[in-house]
Amino acid sequence: MDLKGINRLELPPTADMHVHLRQGKLMELVVPTVRQGGVDTAFVMPNLVPPLTSVEQVLEYKSQLHAITKDVNFLMSLFLHPSVTPQVIAQAAAAGITGVKMYPQGVTTNSESGVSNLESFYETFAAMEKHGLVLNLHGEVLESLAPADTTLEEAFLPTLKKLHERFPQLRIVLEHCTTAAAVEAVRACGPTVGATITAHHLYLTSDEAHCDPFAFCKPIPKKPTDRDALVKTVVSGDPKFFFGSDSAPHPLQSKTSAAQGKAPAGVYTQPFVTQLVLLALEEAIERGVITEADVTQEKLEGFLSRFGRQFYKLPEASGKKIVLERKGEKIPTSVSAEDGSLEVGISKAGTEVFSLRWEES
Repeated sequence: MDLKGINRLELPPTADMHVHLRQGKLMELVVPTVRQGGVDTAFVMPNLVPPLTSVEQVLEYKSQLHAITKDVNFLMSLFLHPSVTPQVIAQAAAAGITGVKMYPQGVTTNSESGVSNLESFYETFAAMEKHGLVLNLHGEVLESLAPADTTLEEAFLPTLKKLHERFPQLRIVLEHCTTAAAVEAVRACGPTVGATITAHHLYLTSDEAHCDPFAFCKPIPKKPTDRDALVKTVVSGDPKFFFGSDSAPHPLQSKTSAAQGKAPAGVYTQPFVTQLVLLALEEAIERGVITEADVTQEKLEGFLSRFGRQFYKLPEASGKKIVLERKGEKIPTSVSAEDGSLEVGISKAGTEVFSLRWEES
């Protein structure tokens, strides 16, 4: 597929299996942009303040999201915490909660209440395996625990292998892969292990992340060779890998006023997530990493929509489709509240992308 030359593209709605929708005014601002980015299904992260550690909290949060839009299927998750016992897992399954997110303590935004000893949760994981909940892993270790010259993600990969061997029927997602090693580790596991890949890790590298506050995120983008390995994985057609934007909004002021290297971690892509994946593939073709023949309709539909739904045992998208057309649209600098009280900067501002609209299929 000649992405650069094509003027119109039709796709099923995107399933975004990793979103941060925050709370309060920030939630009210960003939730409407989920649909704007071509997404009809979103797996929502639970690292709020306080974190969502009870079924009641999760259901209340879901009701807040649905009060803003009813056009998105929000898949909800619990924050792994000592209070999330096997009994809570049974309640969560009965309430329709989809997964449990594991954050190592202190590795990213709002993870201070995260996990320091995974083995203490083995009974909870067994209950998840029994009841069909998904374990979603932020796959990094603390810097103090990583061997020299090893990324925080690569240092975590033996833990992924150990968990899979101990709980072979537990569906596990290694979230936001950033390294070639992570891709190989997921491939080495059985069919119950999958992984999400973001849009921004398909175009950013560590150099940009360390000098641009709007490119700074956790996990940090890695070397160009890692970025290119992710691109190749997206067009491989491997159903173990599917889209999860990890779009993470922060107020614009908090990004621009921070000292270099101290900006809050998160890249905000939500209003243009589908287009940014296509743009990253277009750029990869220009670099010679992949060819036009590597990008097919089937592979785009698989990565952006079908594979994630299949892993989460969801039905195929139906009723609507997204239409992408070249109209000269450029990504704006930010999204803003109507009263101007809140603004969030968007990744790749000023870049020309496809315009997106919804149609009946």
